[in-house]
Amino acid sequence: MGWKETAEPVLTRMPSVRRPEGHVPFKRKLAWTAGILVLYFFLTNVYLYGLGTGGAGDVFGRFRSILAGGRGTILQLGIGPIVTASIVLQLLGGADLLGLDTQNNPRDQILYQGLQKFLVIVMICLTGLPMVFAGNFLPASPTVANQLGIGALGVKWLMFAQIFVGGILILFMDEVVSKWGVGSGVGLFIIAGISQSLVGGLFTVPQIGGQTIGFIPAWIAIAMGDLQIGPLFGGGLQQALFNSQYGIISLFTTVLIFVVVVYAESVRVEIPLSNSRVKGARGRFPVKLIYASVLPMILVRALQANVQFLGRILNAQMANMPGWLGVYSSGQPVGGLFYFLAPIQSPGQWMWWLGQTTAEPWMIAIRVLIDLTFMVIGGAIFAIFWVETTDMGPEATAQQIHGSGMQIPGFRQNPGVIEKVLERYIPQVTVIGGALVGLLAVAANMLGTIGNVGGTGLLLTVSITYKLYEEIAEEQLMEMHPMMRQVFGSD
Repeated sequence: MGWKETAEPVLTRMPSVRRPEGHVPFKRKLAWTAGILVLYFFLTNVYLYGLGTGGAGDVFGRFRSILAGGRGTILQLGIGPIVTASIVLQLLGGADLLGLDTQNNPRDQILYQGLQKFLVIVMICLTGLPMVFAGNFLPASPTVANQLGIGALGVKWLMFAQIFVGGILILFMDEVVSKWGVGSGVGLFIIAGISQSLVGGLFTVPQIGGQTIGFIPAWIAIAMGDLQIGPLFGGGLQQALFNSQYGIISLFTTVLIFVVVVYAESVRVEIPLSNSRVKGARGRFPVKLIYASVLPMILVRALQANVQFLGRILNAQMANMPGWLGVYSSGQPVGGLFYFLAPIQSPGQWMWWLGQTTAEPWMIAIRVLIDLTFMVIGGAIFAIFWVETTDMGPEATAQQIHGSGMQIPGFRQNPGVIEKVLERYIPQVTVIGGALVGLLAVAANMLGTIGNVGGTGLLLTVSITYKLYEEIAEEQLMEMHPMMRQVFGSD
């Protein structure tokens, strides 16, 4: 008996959101999407009952922007478990260890979806338990422990139960958006979190005694003489260019990433199509430069986040951690293996002349090289996995085009023929696009961004927003011309 027969009773009974039986009107899709977005913002402001003060800081650190959620809230884990489960599934699928034919076998499709949910639940436990019980990331409140009479351990289990519920909620919120709304829930949550950080980075006004100041208020204060940055040809120039809150380079990088991603999304090879059912109906299948989208970057960064999470847990649990493995200061690696595996997150982490890092130049060079190699090669590899597991590869795409009644003019109406044409473009563009996105993410991180959202977060926001705009435009077209849904197989 194979693993499928053994696991089928469990995987087929995993709860799921019911798919709509017919076409969902565009206004209703927008309503579902807006409702889930409001619920997401509400949950990121619901703090864990029993959470104490202090602690070892945010376990995700700079990765928080792309993993969504909120520190100390019921959505403490964000989309982390969903992304980590996707990494495991893609690796298993890429090695052909699952033996599931998700393209042609409905039973295997149900098993795959059930396995994905099961892995998410496992990842919620594997990530949430160390956060609560190790490393003092989420300390228990002594007051609540005394009030309930369950002790600190009981309060920690209570907090884990809340985190578990939050992880399940975000899983089904993502499914609701994917089936009843516009776009995907994961993309929506990333846009929400990073947009909030961007707006804060631009307009935040410091409160009494506060130090955080947005880009625009900072330059207004500089122009009025309320904020001093020093001599222009001394330290003042470095502050004006590379300061994490109001550095001009961060604004330049943010604008440049917007322009480059929008331009890259418009660069495409368009394969002409005609419809054998409707005479005169023609279309084009676009193979974009960033064909696999920027979403595989979430997988790469999530893998790095999990490695750094492991390092912080080991540092918290081991009294004498070997220096070659990791040396930590204020919860951040400053030496050892985990330092070299940590991605560059800001200009101060590699520009040693700014005086914000104590690392030697040769250590910084190795760290930058590892980060660049990991992101470029990892971006290409995960882009390939993403294309294959989301039915965007040549074979699956050819079947979809053939099933909709479309064909390439001048070629026989055969999926094998369409597949051969697509194989000229899709594999090469997937690798090039994945590597390019990885390179852009590292470059943006090294130069800094508004709100410290990070290069990957900014890339994700721009790309997901652009695709959301395209999907909304397509939905409006389908709404105005219902026949289009039948022609392109959308209904």
